[in-house]
Amino acid sequence: MQIGLGTAALGRPQYINLRQEGFNNTDLKAFRQQSFSVLEKAYTLGVRYFDTAPGYGLAEDLLLEWLQTKNDNKIQIATKWGYTYVANFNPDAKVHEVKEHSLEKLNEQWEVSKVFFPHLKVYQIHSATLETGVLKNEAVLNRLAFLKSEYQIEIGITTTGDNQVEVIKKALDVSIDGKQLFDAFQVTYNMLDQSLEVISDTLLNQGKKIIIKEALANGRLFRNRRYKHYHELYNALEQLAKKYNVGVDVIALRFCQQSITRSIVLSGASNYEHLESNLKVGTITLSEEDLNELKNYGIDSASYWLERKQLAWN
Repeated sequence: MQIGLGTAALGRPQYINLRQEGFNNTDLKAFRQQSFSVLEKAYTLGVRYFDTAPGYGLAEDLLLEWLQTKNDNKIQIATKWGYTYVANFNPDAKVHEVKEHSLEKLNEQWEVSKVFFPHLKVYQIHSATLETGVLKNEAVLNRLAFLKSEYQIEIGITTTGDNQVEVIKKALDVSIDGKQLFDAFQVTYNMLDQSLEVISDTLLNQGKKIIIKEALANGRLFRNRRYKHYHELYNALEQLAKKYNVGVDVIALRFCQQSITRSIVLSGASNYEHLESNLKVGTITLSEEDLNELKNYGIDSASYWLERKQLAWN
């Protein structure tokens, strides 16, 4: 079981998350220094898998700069292509990122991402969907197959939305020269949206890498008066946190690790406090009774994603 660090909240002062109260991200220089120090802290605490993307603002540049201070071949970098950050660090921006799954965008963003070698291990389509047609775009798929063969990297997708399982199934059907193209699947999974479980065994049996994102449901797993319908879940989480003497975040992350075995679960921490708490995940093991209780709080994917769409960038 492995925990990695996602850099979305380290590269952009604004992110879709409920836990941003009290943070001042308007000083870009200070924000950058803080993010750099969080990367260093994660490393000292044992993290070796880092997930980034050009759509995460300055995250790729920051990670590249940080890597210059390291000489450790155990560091693994996963990055993506398909989103461009356009908010220019403006807290009032109406649009933060623009999706484009064209061959031109792939080639443009690859020129930056390939600088991560030799640490680059996973290259992903950022938020692959049926709507963009990227899983049927022969030019894109052939280019990815070439990169996979030429650079000996894993090719993956990340998924978003209530049809994640359908997208994963479509991706598994993609073959180039008789070989499956996709090796890694970065998927939203948490106590609320447990849809991944329908296909997780299939992925693992085929030797695919599963990376879990949004394990804390963008902050919705922490008690919040706006979500009274999760009152029983909040009580259960807080009781388990007390039982194991850890934070609610640790219970949530450990739930993911134990439910989807052999997965990499991403922490999205943007400061020391949250990072140190998240990384206590390896200190506990939930009982089968605990896991079964928490699984009862899952909701249907459509409701989950409808609620998520209402969250603001902050």
